[in-house]
Amino acid sequence: MPEVKVGNLNISYAVGGGPAPDKTAVVLVHGAGGTHHVWRHQLGLEVPGFYQVAVELPGHGRSTGHGCATIGDYRKFLSDFIAAAGLGRVVLAGHSMGGAIALDFALNCPDLLRGLVLVGTGARLRVAPFVLEAVQKGEARTLVRYAYAPGTDPALVAEAEKEFYLTPAAVRYNDFLACDRFDVTGRLGEIRTPTLILCGEEDVLTPVKYARYLEANIPGARLVTIPAAGHMAMWEQPEAVNRALAEFLTDLPR
Repeated sequence: MPEVKVGNLNISYAVGGGPAPDKTAVVLVHGAGGTHHVWRHQLGLEVPGFYQVAVELPGHGRSTGHGCATIGDYRKFLSDFIAAAGLGRVVLAGHSMGGAIALDFALNCPDLLRGLVLVGTGARLRVAPFVLEAVQKGEARTLVRYAYAPGTDPALVAEAEKEFYLTPAAVRYNDFLACDRFDVTGRLGEIRTPTLILCGEEDVLTPVKYARYLEANIPGARLVTIPAAGHMAMWEQPEAVNRALAEFLTDLPR
């Protein structure tokens, strides 16, 4: 995986689709405690004029650092990463906590965006106490059980458990605390970036009502719900997610 220096951090990222001067980067941001791996199916997406960059946030995966304390701090990091990697104006796609970072980015750095994609997220991300306790104790199965729709391939769920432990426990816990403090419900009407919202129909962590609230309050936003998918729609139903993403990118104004 390539790396770029952001301040004193070495930040890892994966690239798909073949970068070129005339292409726009779709920057993919993982959720709490995640890595670039959650976007593995999207890295192979081929849409004319676009390529994918899946970043690993500080302290996650191969990136150095200790994570960030707030969503705003992650947004500042992401702005520095985009500058350091020379990506220019981007489409920003975020999952769960990554979606919170993307929303904060759209509110504070709109001139850097061509489009916004929000996957399994909300304008407010209160975390249930039992989830915080499970994360603090390192109990992957408690969290994973709620992240997937019933009937999901057990091999996929087992892979998710392994993914859970790739991020240090303290970083993972602080991510969930950052989510719990996040709330931009009163500012969604300020967003003018073209926005796609994706949500698994069986998502119990960030349910469809969260996505509908985003759709109702972000001007011009479009919602696509994904059947037979829970919180990890990108893994559970990658073809449906990629189809919606490709349509959105193709329709973006130049």
